[in-house]
Amino acid sequence: MFSGFMPNSMANTDNSYTSFMTQTFAELFRCYPITMMNDRIRKDDANFGGKIFLPPSALNKLSMLSIKYPMLFELTVNETGKITHAGVLEFTAEEGRAYLPSWMLESLGVNPGALITIRSTELPQGQFVKLEPQSVDFLDISDPKAVLENALRHFSTLTVGDVVEISYNNKYYKIKILDVKPDSGSQSICVVETDLVTDFAPPVGYVEPDYKAMQAEKEAEQNKAKKTADQFDPSIVGQGSMSTRINYSGIVTAGSEKDTHFLGGGQKLSGKKATKKDPVDTKNIVINLDGEPVRLDLPEGQLFFGFPIITPNLDPSDENEEDQEDHFQGQGQSLRKASKRKTGKDHTSSKPKAPRSPEVIEID
Repeated sequence: MFSGFMPNSMANTDNSYTSFMTQTFAELFRCYPITMMNDRIRKDDANFGGKIFLPPSALNKLSMLSIKYPMLFELTVNETGKITHAGVLEFTAEEGRAYLPSWMLESLGVNPGALITIRSTELPQGQFVKLEPQSVDFLDISDPKAVLENALRHFSTLTVGDVVEISYNNKYYKIKILDVKPDSGSQSICVVETDLVTDFAPPVGYVEPDYKAMQAEKEAEQNKAKKTADQFDPSIVGQGSMSTRINYSGIVTAGSEKDTHFLGGGQKLSGKKATKKDPVDTKNIVINLDGEPVRLDLPEGQLFFGFPIITPNLDPSDENEEDQEDHFQGQGQSLRKASKRKTGKDHTSSKPKAPRSPEVIEID
């Protein structure tokens, strides 16, 4: 299967020798999924990668050969001829056995315990890979490239046609390898210590949305909402379920029919006379914020969002009139009266006045 020493026939009397023959490692192993490994050496996270477990004897044989790092292997099913590639994670498997990720066994189309030839190989450094998620759930990932970059750390190779499996946020995603570059006869690349450009194909089952239809539907909804806002209040015409439940129409009607106890006249701060509004016609009522607000008593645990929001419109003419006119023309009086000082003096003070100190002192 492999040769590790140079035979004597290859040497001559001039101490020159012929180069070694190509040294490869190739053996048959019974392959099982990683989930069937011994609990003491099993690593469940290795099931979502591209590396396998080999026995310690394989490490001894590989150490005698000129195998380049990283150690890459070609897995071949002799019955069907299917081929995939993988790296090695540990040499802790039982003799004669090899443990593979579950997705790798599915790609090869074999059952646990099948005989597979594992042969050492060399692959070019990858430059490009095109992937196809096998489910639209992959679109739920906010940053798929970052997730994939972290997942590829558990892979040594990527082979066209394989459907690899990764784990993220306690969910499993299957991704098919559609294309790799550079092109080679093995249709596989090495992804260890390389800058890899990644491209995604639409996931399986993904349907491109009709953006024109969505835009038309959105405009239709906006027009419908605008048309509804211009009509009567839904509580009056009987279209609001919440308004019907709390009898909002009756509350508004009762508030408008109440007699006012204030019979006097009013006057605005601007000086204009306030006019009394006409009675509200409940048949053609339009709910807005211009009228007097009515108390809305609701049972405990109920909310009502039926009042429209209308921002007040300020009349600039009223503001100008208020600024120009002086509305207060009376006299004011302080609550505390100041004592008046007497201007006349009845007697002359006997004390001489002290000279007033100068504000500025000059020193020569």
